[in-house]
Amino acid sequence: MSQSQSSAIIYSIANQKGGVGKTTTAVNLAALVSEQNKRVLIIDSDPQSNATSSLGVKVPENGITLYDVLVNKRPLDEAIQSTYRPKLFIVPATPDLAAAEVEMVQFLAREQVLKKAIGALTTKFDFIFIDTPPSLGVLTINALTASSHGVIIPVQSEYLALEGLGHLLNTIRLIRDNLNANLQIAGVLMTMFDSRTKLASQVVNEVRIYFPEETFDAVVPRNIRLSESPSHGEDIFTYAPRSSGSVAYQAVTKELLHRSKKF
Repeated sequence: MSQSQSSAIIYSIANQKGGVGKTTTAVNLAALVSEQNKRVLIIDSDPQSNATSSLGVKVPENGITLYDVLVNKRPLDEAIQSTYRPKLFIVPATPDLAAAEVEMVQFLAREQVLKKAIGALTTKFDFIFIDTPPSLGVLTINALTASSHGVIIPVQSEYLALEGLGHLLNTIRLIRDNLNANLQIAGVLMTMFDSRTKLASQVVNEVRIYFPEETFDAVVPRNIRLSESPSHGEDIFTYAPRSSGSVAYQAVTKELLHRSKKF
């Protein structure tokens, strides 16, 4: 991609259901895409700041975070920090980001604050991934509004996987109609798949019926290495490159890059 001519491909990772692998997906997709000689930025838009800690990034005292960008109108590039991967960068979050949900309510055009902040940076990166909180509040709506190329939805391969998904789909429709006409479902990713259970396969099949074109062919298994890697501040490819989780996310990344070629 010629950075002087092209804009970043921007995806948000969203599902208001917690524990479905949003951060795991955001961090590992971003890490592997950056290995393809792409400049990649993760925006940690979750007050739990798991993407930040998963990459071993520590916010210095009085350091600038996404909260400062959204609430105090600091330029986004002032908040960017490097990671152990040369082409992977992050806008970190801290728990004070939770206050932004309340403070932004009074803002004019509050749904577009992040999109405006990203604007000046879109030619500096090839890909931008936005990790979102497990809710459909102001932070997630900002992420979806800023996602020029769509949303990736991780779905757990377990009972009630589709529960609540209708609310997300309705939110996507509302944002597409009112705030971001380009918003689409860029991919549905089945996560935490347990091949030993018949139920897991049934859930995957059910999701493929709902989203025949959008669902990734690759399925992410339930894998202890994927659970361990964040505590070491590493992505799965650094921590356990031969694990089943690593192999799965390599396949997902290959699919995502193929889909991204249409932009």
